[in-house]
Amino acid sequence: MFHSVLFFNINTSAMKNILSLSAIVLFALLACNSKKAPVETVKPAPPLIESVDPPDAPPKTWKEHWFEHVQLLSRVYYDTSVVVYYDGDVKPTIAWPKTYMAEAWNYTKKTYGKFGDDSRLFVIYHSGKYSGGHPGNYLDAGHDYRNVTDCGASSLDAWITGINNDIDLSTHEIGHIVEGASKGVKESPAFDIWHDSKWMEIYQYDVYLGLNRTADAQRWYNKMMTVTDSYPKAGTQWFKNWFLPIYDNFGKAKVLSGFFTLLSQQFPRQQLIVQGKSYQQYTRKMNFGEFIHFWSGAAKADLAPLALTAFGPKDEKGAD
Repeated sequence: MFHSVLFFNINTSAMKNILSLSAIVLFALLACNSKKAPVETVKPAPPLIESVDPPDAPPKTWKEHWFEHVQLLSRVYYDTSVVVYYDGDVKPTIAWPKTYMAEAWNYTKKTYGKFGDDSRLFVIYHSGKYSGGHPGNYLDAGHDYRNVTDCGASSLDAWITGINNDIDLSTHEIGHIVEGASKGVKESPAFDIWHDSKWMEIYQYDVYLGLNRTADAQRWYNKMMTVTDSYPKAGTQWFKNWFLPIYDNFGKAKVLSGFFTLLSQQFPRQQLIVQGKSYQQYTRKMNFGEFIHFWSGAAKADLAPLALTAFGPKDEKGAD
């Protein structure tokens, strides 16, 4: 009996020790777990800020509403010289228009004067559609009274290189702005005589020279020297036999601008109100005799002999 009680007492004591030790260990574990992990100090991220255009910025998008054009254009670049828009199929990595078109436009304004109050040219490109090009100008509502070049191509890989036809077509459309809206007067009295392209042949040559693009000037020269047309007679070489001799012998860019200056001063015009401002508009087309007369005035020389060599004795309609 004694031994049984002693054994119980010993076991009871051991159990108490074991329980006490377990409690200590559990407390220690709980104490360890209760320690808070160090919190990393992180600065708050800056808020997202959407860029806000200044008040005079051109629109970020522009919905076309002319001819068959219906694209929503996206602005990809702008400065004080150009605003560049692409449709959704033009590769956004194409960057040359922002430089070349600004240079060509600034040279054009330097040579022929300002074109309205907005100093910028609105440059549009399309890929996979609208092959060819057309202009718009500040005197016409068709393109929201903006100076515009709108160029398209059938290929989805168009406009990648920025050479040859890429710049030729683009420059061509600037030339139409010159003939149709220079010196504050709308329309091109000579269009029915030189049609679409003959004025551009000498205009583009001068632009390439003026921008010191000698390789492009030589390339263009070589190409134009072989071009023949059916007007005013079969085999006419406008560039070789008319424009180039005038350009080389009578003042280069100065004589080109002088032609439009004389027209704006002496060819029949009427008042034109555009967006509340007064401009002028030519009232008719010119005849061939007037064409030669005004170019002679710009050259300050009688160009009748040159015209006879270049065009023959009759105009396109057969009149002397």
